[in-house]
Amino acid sequence: MSGPLLVLVGPMGVGKSTVGRLLAERLGVGYRDTDDDIVAGQGREISDIFVEDGEPAFRALEKDAVQSALTGHDGVLALGGGAILDADTRALLAGHRVVYLSMDVEEAVRRTGLNVARPLLAVNPRKQWRELMEARRHLYEEVATAVVPTDGRTPEEVTEAVLDALELKEA
Repeated sequence: MSGPLLVLVGPMGVGKSTVGRLLAERLGVGYRDTDDDIVAGQGREISDIFVEDGEPAFRALEKDAVQSALTGHDGVLALGGGAILDADTRALLAGHRVVYLSMDVEEAVRRTGLNVARPLLAVNPRKQWRELMEARRHLYEEVATAVVPTDGRTPEEVTEAVLDALELKEA
């Protein structure tokens, strides 16, 4: 299989970046995050792109970043929370090992709370997170090879669960 060894998807704040780095270290491969790629390429934060250019402009940048990373990276890849909204992106994920890191709303509020750097949760975090998940959960599940709940687990425990779910052993 060409492309990433594995791809992490899930909502904002679920721990894709933290777990992704741990997985890459355990597997002896590189780590890449499409949100980081966008920030580096644009020279500004994602929240600024949302405010200045709007969500559609950000989603176009995100789609390009995901396509590039799926062909240009062979380690662990983490996608932004909304990347799976794009049908072309979901189609590109077919055939890849994709892990959906899930969490419930209470855990999400604890982790993301009132973080203003998360533009989609700026007003009413609990209500908005529920609405986002109602719209996205089935899409995460659609692309996932495995689903790993993160509630009440440390990043190390989630990392172990991902390795077990995909039957990947340390390099």
